[in-house]
Amino acid sequence: MQIGRYILKNNLIVAPMAGVTDRPFRMLCKRLGAGMAVSEMVASNSLLYGSEKTKRRANHEGEVDPISVQIVGADPKMLAQAARYNVDSGAQIIDINMGCPAKKICNVMAGSALMQNEALVKEILEAVVGAVDVPVTLKIRTGWDKSNRNAVNIAKIAEASGIQALAIHGRTRACAYTGDAEYDTIAHVKSEIKIPVIANGDITTPEKAKYVLEKTGADAVMIGRAAQGRPWMFREMAHFLATGEHLAAPSVAEIQQVLIGHVHELYAFYGEHSGLRVARKHISWYTKGLTGSANFRHHMNQLESVEEQLQAVNDFFDGQLQAGEQLQYVETVLA
Repeated sequence: MQIGRYILKNNLIVAPMAGVTDRPFRMLCKRLGAGMAVSEMVASNSLLYGSEKTKRRANHEGEVDPISVQIVGADPKMLAQAARYNVDSGAQIIDINMGCPAKKICNVMAGSALMQNEALVKEILEAVVGAVDVPVTLKIRTGWDKSNRNAVNIAKIAEASGIQALAIHGRTRACAYTGDAEYDTIAHVKSEIKIPVIANGDITTPEKAKYVLEKTGADAVMIGRAAQGRPWMFREMAHFLATGEHLAAPSVAEIQQVLIGHVHELYAFYGEHSGLRVARKHISWYTKGLTGSANFRHHMNQLESVEEQLQAVNDFFDGQLQAGEQLQYVETVLA
């Protein structure tokens, strides 16, 4: 899998997720097998460049190449400026968000709302591609709603504008995250353009990754929600795609080790006060499906110091180990 001058180690990519794909999560997923990880979206509004949040999102220290940063907005000049800002901060690939279905993004005509205005899409893509000397990629949906599927048109505009790879979430904006992903639409897009296509949506298992690659003809798959609390999913998928065989599920001891390392990275990245709060959702994801996890999560979310949080995590996993439990996923983990 190649994007511009960057050759990825495989065709498994971490989807950009607001509030999730921060630097610690991206680095962890890369260590555990992902070929690339796209950052959570960064607003194009230049007035935000001085904020602590924006500075933190532009911090790529220690991150493995290639560093892909997603920008969001609706103004071509501001998006071009945001692209330059992020390249100056270390971004090696710029990704443009035209796939987010969130109302607060679409209400300002950004994200997937842009798919309603193909002329503006062209103007934005040309402005961003012309502003930087790194590869620019694009994330879209299949359309605005089921009556307005225009992914093929957008894909052709993207290719003509110099976009180096196209990621497609197989749903319309109106569908949000409900219903089944439209792999036939992704396959149609792939057949109409020559740039790499990345399929996204409902890819939850190694078998599903293989199926989607074969069904769509896509060059890569992008995994989002299914990797929350399961960053080892990428090594499992890579192994299955290479060999047709399954890796053993991670032991409880390994999950504990990965989680503890992750939360320490969050404390260091955000500071202890904010890091503790960010860690709560990750701890919830890691422990989902383990015996007694619901009661544990309720207790853990009340704790207000990193020492208490770490102790609670270690006590919970020590209890799992003493009981001889092995990780058992419930259906909701794979939803």
